[in-house]
Amino acid sequence: MFSFTFLLLLVPHVLLSSRHVAVISPQDPVLRIGSSLTATCTLSPELSLHSSTLYWTLNGLRLSSSTYSVLSPDTLTVTLHNLDGSQQQSGDNLVCHGADGHVLAGSCLYVGMPPEKPVNLSCWSRNTKDLSCRWTPGGRGETHIRTTYTLKYKLRWYGTERECEDDVTGKQRYSCHIPRNLALFTPYEIWVEAANQLGTATSDITTLDILDVVTTDPPANVQVNRVGHLEDQLTVRWASPPELKDVLFQAKYQIRYRLEDSTEWKVVDDVGNQTSCRLAGLQPGTVYFVQVRCNPVGIYGSRKAGIWSDWSHPAAASTPGSERLQSGSCDPKPGEQNSTLRRELKQFFGWVRKHASGCSGMSIKLYDQWRVWLQKTHRTRNQILQDDNS
Repeated sequence: MFSFTFLLLLVPHVLLSSRHVAVISPQDPVLRIGSSLTATCTLSPELSLHSSTLYWTLNGLRLSSSTYSVLSPDTLTVTLHNLDGSQQQSGDNLVCHGADGHVLAGSCLYVGMPPEKPVNLSCWSRNTKDLSCRWTPGGRGETHIRTTYTLKYKLRWYGTERECEDDVTGKQRYSCHIPRNLALFTPYEIWVEAANQLGTATSDITTLDILDVVTTDPPANVQVNRVGHLEDQLTVRWASPPELKDVLFQAKYQIRYRLEDSTEWKVVDDVGNQTSCRLAGLQPGTVYFVQVRCNPVGIYGSRKAGIWSDWSHPAAASTPGSERLQSGSCDPKPGEQNSTLRRELKQFFGWVRKHASGCSGMSIKLYDQWRVWLQKTHRTRNQILQDDNS
């Protein structure tokens, strides 16, 4: 609102002895975008002024005299057509001035649109102890005038309607947090009401059970390490979120990893509830970034999964570099090897590797032993070739 105190500060001191300098009508109107308005500035009879000497400004810009009309010696009007949305939620300032620029009276114009139905209402709970919800305004979202959003909730079959009392501003006004006193095993009905001076709108009602929207903090202390000298593998370990120490919770985890110079993540889905995983099939001598997230399941015997947590902070490690000969060297020809046995071993261990790379928990000890032996064989052979060439 355009406060009376603010008007007094603008009026020159010489005029403050007069209780009624001038009056603008209508005072602080609320209008829809595209509307027209005719405002009237009426002078106090105590002033020795004529209305023809007055002028109008809107947000500090002087309005064209072609929009004025002198109705009487003490009355001047201005007509505004096809009004745009208010430039500020506190209203646009329409001011009547004397010929010398003195402010005689002011009014605020609130020009905007009624709110549309809020959409995309979603909620989540951390460890069943609280409830947080967020939504987005309907339509374009911009109403140009102050619009308030109130999240309301109640138990589905009984109980009284309550309001979320979280005091939020800015972008956070499209969210609300209920910190305590929530019921379990009984569904809630939740909705959002939007209101401004031009109208109201209500979102669709969302029905949810707290147990179905539980999430946790991301897994902590994520560590990525090499697997001995294996060039294509890394081991990932992490700590469960504190909430999962409660015996009523179980969890499943998900891993994603990417190359250092890539933005594309590869996701490992079948980690299960273990807190470590072997990544295989990686590129030698390459830095990988790894993240882990958690989904609580089996809460109080519920078969429904909860909500995935945020991804953990990324951890990084590099695979060992390949020590095979580079250009200028050559590998033995296939005919010089025990090709049949070697081909069968590659096929067999390739199958083992394929089935182990998803962190399914399969023992790959024999595969690791074979890979170490193979790499030692390569290094020994390459060293002999280098010694012969020197």
